[in-house]
Amino acid sequence: MAILDIVTIPNPILRRKTRPVTQFDADLQTLINNMIETMREAPGVGLAAPQVGQPLRLSVIETLPKVDEDGNEIEDSRELFVIANPEIVWRSRDELLGVEGCLSIPGYVGEVSRAEKIRVRAQDRFGRKLRLRLTGWTARIFQHEIDHLNGILYIDKLTAKENFWTEEEFQAMQEAEEEEEAIAQ
Repeated sequence: MAILDIVTIPNPILRRKTRPVTQFDADLQTLINNMIETMREAPGVGLAAPQVGQPLRLSVIETLPKVDEDGNEIEDSRELFVIANPEIVWRSRDELLGVEGCLSIPGYVGEVSRAEKIRVRAQDRFGRKLRLRLTGWTARIFQHEIDHLNGILYIDKLTAKENFWTEEEFQAMQEAEEEEEAIAQ
């Protein structure tokens, strides 16, 4: 396996719609394995094929780890998904605000509103049909990665222009909020 170069803005491949995956052959399996390794090395929770220069409707996603009552990460609790030719077939009306980052826009984060629940139809790494019902942060990750396949970046969906920060600015904001809460108690 190999670590692939991650394409960053303003590379035009990030703005193009991708083409369907039609062959689930050894070359595709190698690409998928390399994408998984690249995503984990970055580190990230999702990586779409255009982010590694491939104009294919393909993404890899690894969910956030589950935590126990004490806030400790539960070992082996992350779930890995490989989705080819995904389509969101239903979205809940309820939306949630969340702060997102992107491996193709390093050093920045922004606030985006996304559907709380979605249903996705796709194919797995071998071309078998998948139907997924997703909620919360997992639904957010899927929506973010599927947007990549349509040439859409999270910065296109910011709740407001001022809700876009460097990672350092956002970290400072969070620390200030925590300090205010501690003083209020």
